Amino acid sequence: MHIIDSAKRLIKYSWLLQVLVERDLKIRYRRSFLGYLWSVLNPLMMMIILTIVFSNMFRFDIPQYPVYLLAGQLIFGFFAESTSMAMSSILGGAALIKKVYLPKYIFPLSRVLSSFTSMLLSMIALFIVIMATDVSFSVTLMLLPWILFQVLIFCIGVGLLLSVLVVFFRDVQYLYSIFLTAFNYLTPIFYPESLLPEWLRELLIFNPLYNYIKFFRKIAVYGEWPTLPEHLTCLAFTFGMLIVGLYVFKRKQNEFILYI
Repeated sequence: MHIIDSAKRLIKYSWLLQVLVERDLKIRYRRSFLGYLWSVLNPLMMMIILTIVFSNMFRFDIPQYPVYLLAGQLIFGFFAESTSMAMSSILGGAALIKKVYLPKYIFPLSRVLSSFTSMLLSMIALFIVIMATDVSFSVTLMLLPWILFQVLIFCIGVGLLLSVLVVFFRDVQYLYSIFLTAFNYLTPIFYPESLLPEWLRELLIFNPLYNYIKFFRKIAVYGEWPTLPEHLTCLAFTFGMLIVGLYVFKRKQNEFILYI
């Protein structure tokens, strides 16, 4: 019943959600000459720099390394940006929350969706790199919307949870930036899994971004179909995190007014 009511409210306030997403995108590219083109250029330039550094200086022998690297960058970059933006969304919308009634989850949701829109634009860079390298387009790419949808839902869950935590504990925003840095290096984004000690490789299964990135690379880089356990693992992280985020947010949202 609660889920149905929440869905009805989301439909009712969909106009506000659209306005907030558009506002975030306009702010992001305000006074920028190239505007939305930066969503394509930025990952391309970062990929070129990191490919030169890690392919040549560190000599990582990874087939189709540019696409391998960019696939990991896009997923992790979206996760880091969307959850960081969602984390501060309730505090950022405090003035509006105090004045009028509206579903408070609109704020973290809009931040994640605006970041997701930018990530979809960045996907153009991935297809450019695929066409410029020896990687061939495979029928497995039909699963691309599916894995991106799962990453989106996972980030919404994390964003909801963080937006609650930072209201009550402001230090979370500083700790989270440290966490993201550590998480970035612990996730095989620019290096091969074989570089990690065996005991750490066994723990990668508990890293949700590793599972999403591995799924993404299978269908985009290697043209392979993910196995059933890989599908189920990704789904478990996706909806498990969403349930946790929604539960905590619903329990604590009525207390926001006392702390913002």
